[in-house]
Amino acid sequence: MFFRWLKRYMPRSLYARAALILAVPMIVVLLAVSVAFLQRHLEDVTKQMTLTVIRELQLIASVAERAETQQEFIARARPLLGALQIRVRFVDADRVPAEDRRSRVDYTGHVVIETLHESLPATRAVVLENTREATIYVTTGLGPVELLFDRRRLSPAAPHQLIVTMLFFAVLMTWISFLYMRNQLRPIMRLAAAADAFGHGNAVPYTPSGATEVRVAGHAFLDMRNRIERQIEQRTLMLSGVSHDMRTPLTRMRLTLAMMDEDEAAPLLQDVDEMQGLLDAFLDFARNASEGVPERVDPVALVTQAVADAQRAGHAVELVDSEGEGEMMLRPLDIRRAVENLIGNAVRYGNRAEVSLALTPRFLRIRVEDDGPGIPADQRTEAVKPFSRLDPARNQNRGSGVGLGLAIVADTARAHGGALRLGESGRLGGLCADIVIGR
Repeated sequence: MFFRWLKRYMPRSLYARAALILAVPMIVVLLAVSVAFLQRHLEDVTKQMTLTVIRELQLIASVAERAETQQEFIARARPLLGALQIRVRFVDADRVPAEDRRSRVDYTGHVVIETLHESLPATRAVVLENTREATIYVTTGLGPVELLFDRRRLSPAAPHQLIVTMLFFAVLMTWISFLYMRNQLRPIMRLAAAADAFGHGNAVPYTPSGATEVRVAGHAFLDMRNRIERQIEQRTLMLSGVSHDMRTPLTRMRLTLAMMDEDEAAPLLQDVDEMQGLLDAFLDFARNASEGVPERVDPVALVTQAVADAQRAGHAVELVDSEGEGEMMLRPLDIRRAVENLIGNAVRYGNRAEVSLALTPRFLRIRVEDDGPGIPADQRTEAVKPFSRLDPARNQNRGSGVGLGLAIVADTARAHGGALRLGESGRLGGLCADIVIGR
């Protein structure tokens, strides 16, 4: 459950994930080392140094404890003050601070203050605002005493320097690692971009580079792309020849039937028209949604025009909803052919069709719904395969085909980096076909 929740917030790109893998351990190590250093090493050393100073202060107090005046106290303690490098003077009670004070950047000041109050109960206030000098106010029988000595005797000097140095080198090494990682990931990203462009029908220039494994994958991709391009070229040439060779006899047959008796020629003309339609369907599928060059078009205007053309052709279709506006990179002829195929299927197997469109910053969705019998859920995967005919489910009496309509639409959607989704229409009760393309 935790990993599923965490997966939603993980970055998707390889570079971001690699950066996260590099940065998280570095941050964890820095935090762990910093906490361990501050809590164990630095605080323990500070406490030991503070206890040493407390013992010196107790020695001074024991020597001068029998003094009856402040001058006598100073005189008795003077031999020790020079050796211990401590300055002592009596102050008025109103000059004693009401509370302890320390600098905000003093990482060990709280340890010094706590230790002094615990081990030297006579301590009234501790002032550590000066980084070079510490001041302690102690209560005696002769009045408050101010003790001044070097701040470095209570804790290590400038403990933050170690942390700053550690952070500096951590940032420096992380930056160097990022540069190296970016250079290593760049060939993979170039390979991914070339593969993605080829999947959308664009052959961009690509030269394998990078590590040995990436070069092997790059050469394999180039070999695969060359084989596919040769096959597409050979198939296109073959189908172009077939189209020319078959259209010529079909035209001769149509001319011959036109000179025959109308009643006798009508069934044969219908067969010729059906053969012409099947030939056009084969050629549309053979193009594999790869005609034309992607260009920036307005999908709303494109779909609106396709619906208007279908209405002029006598089809019961209407555009019921259109959300969003803008332009995106599409092959207009291929998208138009796909929409026309969906509308044709909808009015062939149903009485009417409704088209809706949604254009968001993330995706384009073109939806065609009809009131026909629909396609059962367990047959929808089979329905988009080439030459698949589900006429018993789609009411064969309303029309016929070669089973390429949905296959052409699916290929068009895939060529644009999208997909064709089939479902049940909640509005009309028939088939709901969605062309979804990411932006």
